[in-house]
Amino acid sequence: MPSAQRARHGGDLVVESLTALGASTVFGLPGQHALGAFDALRRSGLAYVGLRVENNAGFAADAFARVTGTVAPLLVSTGPGALMTLAALQESAAASAPVLAIGSQVPTAGLGGGRKGYLHELVDQKASFRDVVKSVHTVRTASQIPSAVAAAWASALEAPAGPVWLEIPQDVLLAPVSVPPVASLRAEPRPLPPRPELTAEAARLLSAAERPVILAGGGVVRARARQELRALAEALDAPVATTFGGKGAFPWDHPLSLQSWLEDAHTTEFLEDADVLLVIGSGLGELSSNYHTFRPRGRLIQIEADLGKLESNHPALGIHADAREALAALAESITPRPPGTGAKAAAGLLTRVRERIDAQGLELERRVLDVVRNALPDDSPSFWDMTILAYWAWSAFDPRAGALHSAQGAGGLGYGFPAALGAAAADRRRPVLAVSGDGGAMYSIAELATAHQYQLPVTWLIVDDDGYGILREYMTDTFGEATATELSRPDFAALAESFGVPAVRTTPERLRADLAGALAAPGPSVVVLPALLRMFAPTHLGRLAGGGFDRGPGSDQP
Repeated sequence: MPSAQRARHGGDLVVESLTALGASTVFGLPGQHALGAFDALRRSGLAYVGLRVENNAGFAADAFARVTGTVAPLLVSTGPGALMTLAALQESAAASAPVLAIGSQVPTAGLGGGRKGYLHELVDQKASFRDVVKSVHTVRTASQIPSAVAAAWASALEAPAGPVWLEIPQDVLLAPVSVPPVASLRAEPRPLPPRPELTAEAARLLSAAERPVILAGGGVVRARARQELRALAEALDAPVATTFGGKGAFPWDHPLSLQSWLEDAHTTEFLEDADVLLVIGSGLGELSSNYHTFRPRGRLIQIEADLGKLESNHPALGIHADAREALAALAESITPRPPGTGAKAAAGLLTRVRERIDAQGLELERRVLDVVRNALPDDSPSFWDMTILAYWAWSAFDPRAGALHSAQGAGGLGYGFPAALGAAAADRRRPVLAVSGDGGAMYSIAELATAHQYQLPVTWLIVDDDGYGILREYMTDTFGEATATELSRPDFAALAESFGVPAVRTTPERLRADLAGALAAPGPSVVVLPALLRMFAPTHLGRLAGGGFDRGPGSDQP
């Protein structure tokens, strides 16, 4: 039957609903039970980016959601295909990325533990997702699809944003439908304004403070609240530090900027010394508190959209609100203070941090990071795997007009390259950088085929140090020798070229020219840098009460 005369089915309702809600691009990987949805996708106006592993498709959707600020649909199949997305969805949950994961299901006869023996059958598939995503939605009839998609979409966007899971049985996706095509849907997340009495109290505390300081987290970035944060900081003359997830929330070179040296004891002590510390969009978790060694001595005000994070680590004046609305309300309520003191204090801190790093003989590491920063166009985003150079970037990289994203929320390997592909699919006009170590790169090698197929403008920098470098350092430092950290690797440049992706093997001396050339060229490229990089010395170990084993990125000795 010609496609123009083909009967519509449940899969069409899925695609029509996504289109009506404003989706432009779908990520995924097909499977037997999901074919109805993929058939409808072929007839739609939605762009499709198909990856080679479901987990990588989830990372790509995560990045698309981060850079666009809207919902990224992820379409996968049942059982193994669905379960392969869990690590990516955990990262999206930690980073509050609104991913709408739509998985197929076995036919309805097999739902509820029917044990019909269908391929991919699980007793309760959605149970695997409940502790990972914000909400779980199940469809049992075609008529439920539009409303279920809209409800899942709204849930993903509502502050705090995050991933959601929607599953639809195979027979529902294939069932013919006679209802008109979905023309419009509404999925409006509820606003989350601050309560007025809390805003008034926070404004009173900040206005009376002698040493106000601000710590801005990822919630500021996600709320697109950079202007509101800057206005408040300047009105208060308050220095601003950003968490690793909050990089870009405040201008790096602003006189009030403390940058993001959160693994440095000088920064920790500076934050502790504030008589009023305003924490926005951060739960003050492990990485944002110098491994839970942060002990505030003054009053703490915490603005957080995730209710479970309010006062989860420290007592505070907790304000459950969207960062943008809360910052705007505070800026209207505080009493401005004359400038000068805050900038002087910020400059003093950065001098102390720089002197500590200068004393450690880490010229190679700093030079490599500077080269990467200078080769990357100012407005290009970068995506970093869990690797030593990324841990440097968390503290020392200026994202400029672009943005720095990493998997530091959940901490899984393999994020950088597939995430960069997702960002490039959102905007092909500028190059995107991915950074991985050789261990993390092996998680994503298959996606070189994706990069080539869609000619996505991603340059992948692979720092090859012969294994899991940071784990090697942790184990050597703690146990005297390392186990299971040494890896046999391929010739990454030759492997990339076998996929049709241009590649070059470089050195620290040639890196700037090779990386800049790769970024300037159209389509995907790979730059391999063999180098053994080290981390700056930790400062949290000496602050831990009672000592003990508490390792994290940056905890190996120079």
